[in-house]
Amino acid sequence: MQKRNYSFRLKIISVCSLLAFFLIWYLITEVWKLAPSTLLPSPLKALETGIQKWTVKRPDGSTLPRHIIASLKVSLLGFCFGAMIGVPLGIIMAWWEPMDMALKPVFDFIRNIPPIAWIPIMIIVLGIGVVAKAAIVFLSAFIPCVVNSYTGIKATKKVHIWVGRTFGASKLRLLFKVALPSGLPYIFTGLKVSLNSSWGSLVAAEMLGSDSGLGYMIQLGRLLCRADLIIVGMVVIGIIGTILSALLDFLESRLVKGDV
Repeated sequence: MQKRNYSFRLKIISVCSLLAFFLIWYLITEVWKLAPSTLLPSPLKALETGIQKWTVKRPDGSTLPRHIIASLKVSLLGFCFGAMIGVPLGIIMAWWEPMDMALKPVFDFIRNIPPIAWIPIMIIVLGIGVVAKAAIVFLSAFIPCVVNSYTGIKATKKVHIWVGRTFGASKLRLLFKVALPSGLPYIFTGLKVSLNSSWGSLVAAEMLGSDSGLGYMIQLGRLLCRADLIIVGMVVIGIIGTILSALLDFLESRLVKGDV
């Protein structure tokens, strides 16, 4: 009961901090007028623009829901493929030393290249369609998944493995019964980092080469000096990222048991 009340109080504090942020924003723009509306629109102006953009296509040719769907489709596609390949690869590299020796040099070389640096090559090779943007998102999601999965398996306590071997467990059984449960917190941390990286690289890709999506809307707002449109895109990205992170937190609370 005490733990539940403590958790509820933390949520109240989080909500209050968010409300305080919007209140300060409102005071700066509407009451004190410390910044011109062309540079920093008020939250009321941003809300009005967001409501209008929900049904109005001007000035970028698409409504806000279409931009959201376009960005979600690319982001989730690249993120899911990055997770599906990155997590198993990190586990395999950490658990089987020959694979680690064979793949780690190549991976260490690729991981040092920023995902954004791949954008010009992807645009040249694949154009500005969904595949090119999903490939950029894949690279940004793939690397944190591999790193954190690798770290999680390597962080398995030796005494746990020793006890499993004492009872005659095979190497494969040790992986699924000891190493994976122990590494799940690291894996979920990698998924959360990958999710954030996915949105960052997606917005950058849409800014440089795209005809739809939230990044495209933000870029067009910059070119037209529409700060309210930029703010709407940023707020929507923040809301979507918060929802997806909350879903990952929920999955983690259901799958990660005990204190490993």
